[in-house]
Amino acid sequence: MSMPLKPSRPWQAVAGLAALFTLGAHSVQADDFEALRVGDMRGLMFHAEPMPVTDETFTHIDGGEFTLAEFEGQVILLNFWATWCAPCREEMPSLDALNEELGGDDFQVVTLAMGRNPVPAIERFFEEEGIETLPTYLDPQQAIGRNMSVFGLPITVVLNSEGQEIARYRGDADWASEEAVELLRAVIEADASS
Repeated sequence: MSMPLKPSRPWQAVAGLAALFTLGAHSVQADDFEALRVGDMRGLMFHAEPMPVTDETFTHIDGGEFTLAEFEGQVILLNFWATWCAPCREEMPSLDALNEELGGDDFQVVTLAMGRNPVPAIERFFEEEGIETLPTYLDPQQAIGRNMSVFGLPITVVLNSEGQEIARYRGDADWASEEAVELLRAVIEADASS
């Protein structure tokens, strides 16, 4: 169960899955993925066109500042979460399993802890849930979240290899399910062919 969400910005509205959108320079029919939107993945809503993302900085648990632009060249599943969020706790192991299965040069899962999440609490959370492959990034002032209209947790967005948001999922999902893996493989392949 996800936490209540406020309406998103108008630019995030989905103009129907039959709309044409771009995964880069390559145009793809959004309905190319329609048959793969089953199970939890029915909630993954593709945008009519790629949307820009914020250039705000965030930090790694070990220090260092980053921007989303540093992940360009890969399809990214960006998950906004918090240690106090029960649905986040439930879905985090599936994100870890997804990253273990598909993570590599073309794809990775990036987790971004929103708001006040003390480092010891994050480490304890990851240890308790057996999280081994996910990076630990922090957005303590929620600047990334605000700029990307993240109102409620968890929220997961898909970024193409050009660093643009192409899809969004509100709430928790089983990201390690056969349906999720198959859909994301298709997105990665479409992005690679663009």
